[in-house]
Amino acid sequence: MWNKVKPYIISIAIALGVGGLSAFLTKNNMDLYDYIIKPPLSPPTAVFPIVWSILFVLMGIGSALVFINRYKNREGARMALLTYVLQLAVNFFWSIIFFNMKAYLFAFVWILVLIALIIIMIIQFSKISKTAAYLQIPYILWVTFASYLTFMVYILNR
Repeated sequence: MWNKVKPYIISIAIALGVGGLSAFLTKNNMDLYDYIIKPPLSPPTAVFPIVWSILFVLMGIGSALVFINRYKNREGARMALLTYVLQLAVNFFWSIIFFNMKAYLFAFVWILVLIALIIIMIIQFSKISKTAAYLQIPYILWVTFASYLTFMVYILNR
């Protein structure tokens, strides 16, 4: 039993750990969101940790599925997991760029890079596990929405 759940637990813990560390490093500046001019459709501050926690769990499950099914295409799985790690790193730094540095335009460019990496990751995941790829759809949708918010914060707060 443990061998079956172990990849999921480890993968989810890694994803949540990355998100948690990023949140910890930006916690002193998160109140910024309450004071900046926000665009229409901006969700309340309380929504973000809930949504991100769900998304990190889905990312972790997806990466575990790719890892578990790596025998189908070892090189493809290796590349998919490398892309996963890279997008996770880019995701990690977005909060620091936006909240700590208050570099809204740079944060917008950074999030476009993240979107590109997520799309690549989804394509790569789909070659190993369709389920892993489908689990990333909420993530790409949320980050696309976050790119709108980021761009509009830049425009409204220049």
